[in-house]
Amino acid sequence: MKNLDIANDEFLPLRDIVFRNLREAIIKGDLKPGERLMEIKLAQKLGVSRTPVREAIRMLQLEGLVTMEPRRGAEVAPITAKELTDVLEVRTALECLAAELACERITEEEEENLRNSLSVFKEAIEKNELTEVAGIDAHFHELIYKATKNERLVQILNNLREHIFRYRLEYIREIERRQDLLDEHIDIVNAILNHDKEAARNGMKKHIEKQEKYILTVINEDHTGR
Repeated sequence: MKNLDIANDEFLPLRDIVFRNLREAIIKGDLKPGERLMEIKLAQKLGVSRTPVREAIRMLQLEGLVTMEPRRGAEVAPITAKELTDVLEVRTALECLAAELACERITEEEEENLRNSLSVFKEAIEKNELTEVAGIDAHFHELIYKATKNERLVQILNNLREHIFRYRLEYIREIERRQDLLDEHIDIVNAILNHDKEAARNGMKKHIEKQEKYILTVINEDHTGR
């Protein structure tokens, strides 16, 4: 377990602050799938009592990020093939729709932001900072969401974002995958800038399905003892 520094917010109950910090640690991979969540240890690291930690763990369980195992207690939920497929089925449908709508509704300023995102992503890949690459990749998709001008679609996709981030990190741990991501981003951007809805949809579908195929392979290898 990496060091956890609690981000304070005087307007939130302590339980919610602990929940938010543990949730972020799980999503970013600082707390690994299958890692035990020991209340006493976490309370010491975060500088709080056991009560808000216990309450936060219950909240994480409701979100599906933590499981309760017999004789072991709370653990970070594994990344399972079923959960991955469920999340990415929804993501594929919604992001393909977002790509199509962006072709129709994107502004000149948003077009420029998309172009700029490609060079920023390339620089992050060259620096080889995993979390930064994942964050910029997420931002690229957010630019497309915003270009749809559909607030409800943006809201739903943002709600999925945290679950997607876990899988995104898993995918880009492999350095060679990062160049694939950049090439796919370029194809999607070109399609949107050309207002080619079919190419944008197909590019987005291919982009997400490649990630799903790779991560499923990793999950299956882990289960068979690589």
